[in-house]
Amino acid sequence: MPKENEGSTGTTNHTAVERKSDRELVVTRTFDAPAHIVFEAWSNPELFKVWWVPKSAGLSLLSCDMDIRTGGSYRLVFRHPAFDQPMAFFGTYKEVTPNKRLVWTNEESEQGAVTTVTFEENDGKTLVTLHELYPTEAARDEALAGSADGLPEQFAQLDELLAS
Repeated sequence: MPKENEGSTGTTNHTAVERKSDRELVVTRTFDAPAHIVFEAWSNPELFKVWWVPKSAGLSLLSCDMDIRTGGSYRLVFRHPAFDQPMAFFGTYKEVTPNKRLVWTNEESEQGAVTTVTFEENDGKTLVTLHELYPTEAARDEALAGSADGLPEQFAQLDELLAS
C-alpha cells in the first residue's frame, strides 16, 4: 500500500505505509533537508500547524499546544464541518531527543497508539520513520481506515514547508 508524492524539487519522495505486525504501523519518507530542520518542523507548534493537517481532510486545527520535552504534553483541537463539537487529541511526550527522536502517547481513547518518530540524517537528507504501536489489531485497522490514510499527504505538505 505504499504511495508516492511529488517532492518540491521535482524528484519523487516516496512515502511508504506498512503494516509491520498485527499492532504496528510504520511510515517512512526521506526529506531533502538536514535532521535539525525536519525536527524543527515536528517540534515547533507554528511550523507543525502548517503541515500536519491533510488539506483534503476538511479539518481545521483550532489549537496546537505542544510542550516538547520528556514528560511534557500536547493537545491538538480540530474542527470538522460534519461534527458539532471540536475533536481533541492529546498525550504525553515519553522521550524527546532533539534532532533524533520523539516518542508520545495518544491518550484520547483506550485504542490510542504510542508513536515513535526518528530522524536519521545522511548527506543532508533526513529519513523520517514514524512507528505506531497500537494496543490491539482492531485499533491499528481503525487507524489505517482513518487518519493513517492522510500520512502521505501530510508528508508531502511537510516537503512543501521544508522547500520554503
